[in-house]
Amino acid sequence: MRKLLSVSCILLAMSLTISGCSSNKTASRDPFAGIGSPIYKGSGPVPMGGGRYHIGEPYQVAGRWFTPKEQPNYDKTGPASWYGEAFNRRMTSNGEWFDMTRLTAAHPTLPLPSYAKVTNVSNGNSVIVRINDRGPFVGPRIIDLSKQTASVLGFKRQGTATVRVQYIGPAPIDDDGSNLVAMNRELENGTPLRQMIAAASGRRLAEPVQVAEADPAEQGVYEADMEQPIAQMEQSPPSAVNYFVQAGTFADPDNAERLRQEFVNIGPVQVAELMGNDGPVYRMRVGPFNNLNDAQIALNQVHGYGLPDAHLLESHLQQASLQ
Repeated sequence: MRKLLSVSCILLAMSLTISGCSSNKTASRDPFAGIGSPIYKGSGPVPMGGGRYHIGEPYQVAGRWFTPKEQPNYDKTGPASWYGEAFNRRMTSNGEWFDMTRLTAAHPTLPLPSYAKVTNVSNGNSVIVRINDRGPFVGPRIIDLSKQTASVLGFKRQGTATVRVQYIGPAPIDDDGSNLVAMNRELENGTPLRQMIAAASGRRLAEPVQVAEADPAEQGVYEADMEQPIAQMEQSPPSAVNYFVQAGTFADPDNAERLRQEFVNIGPVQVAELMGNDGPVYRMRVGPFNNLNDAQIALNQVHGYGLPDAHLLESHLQQASLQ
């Protein structure tokens, strides 16, 4: 069992004022309680994936024993909670870094990292998450979700919800975010859970990158009806072509500003304020990138923030100015 506390163990220590995750079957107190797991000291978004495949030995928290193991038929309904700012950018139980804006979760016994489908039983919202941490250890709760996951499932304001957790299978160690995005696309397509990992992997290999063309006259206003799909290019694009990542449109200015600050570490960020039916909205684009490969890397990073609808745009602005 690891000697560093996971993000969820910090939550336990703060909420219950007890010793953290025990690494000794007979220990009544964890000697590392209260220290907490390391915090990521780098700038910009924390790395995606990484860590190690981990199951671990049985452990005791607050008088309860937990036995991590392979559970291919795990399907359980119970209370869920979420965690966010206080634990953001800290190391998880398998050595990854927690980012509250990504679709991740903590579970007391499922293998790490792994995929699970989580459904809010009150509204039917479902999402595939990457389980990379241990917890929760409060009452009957069965899973602890990232802040972004709670938002997608529609219970962030309430704090807790009754959810159904269905284990899918192991997740790849080094995922740049694109694999989890592909998993959620398979969820939208109705792919059976037992076929989802293979289908998602095949889709990532078989599907070309979809790029839309941006009108140079937009000048920062990126209306969907200005985007025209183009065919996948088999050869390197001319140097006069620029690519952008269309990240999304956000109604909450605070959320838009938070993401803008994160995305500046990926590339230049453009934010256009548009008027929607219910007031102003903020449409965000990252770029320009002068080659398709760099743009695809940036797109994968944006997807990792739980924005599966983000896509690439192509601009011929510089090319037009040369003619």
